[in-house]
Amino acid sequence: MNQRECFEKRLLRRESPSPERCRRSVEVAEAKLLQAGKALEHELFDASLILSYTAMFHAARALLYRDGVIEKSHVCLIEYLRESYVKKGRISEAHVNALDSARVDRHETLYGLETASSRRDAEYRREKAADFLTMVKTMLTLK
Repeated sequence: MNQRECFEKRLLRRESPSPERCRRSVEVAEAKLLQAGKALEHELFDASLILSYTAMFHAARALLYRDGVIEKSHVCLIEYLRESYVKKGRISEAHVNALDSARVDRHETLYGLETASSRRDAEYRREKAADFLTMVKTMLTLK
């Protein structure tokens, strides 16, 4: 599904830009990243992986809120970033690929038949989430 289809299916919608929602989404991302670290410390690797993705998701939503876009689909959020940010050189493709990969890992962790995430998987996802959040905050000049 591409961005146009996401808007046609109302999985992405235009609204007025919301600096308040943008700010709040960054705050939620920061809190989820902190929780991912705590879960990692307690060897709750699945929880850490899921919380790391959630931090990335909320960071990405902050960009959409700034742009006046509301998402109703994780896939469409990623497609929006690809078409509105990566293609315009505003975000690296690597950052969006990391978000998409984390989305797939989260889905497999929640719904798949695999046993459990490893420490290495959880640490990697948390590092990627921290990097993604830093990039978003820099874009929003919220360092």
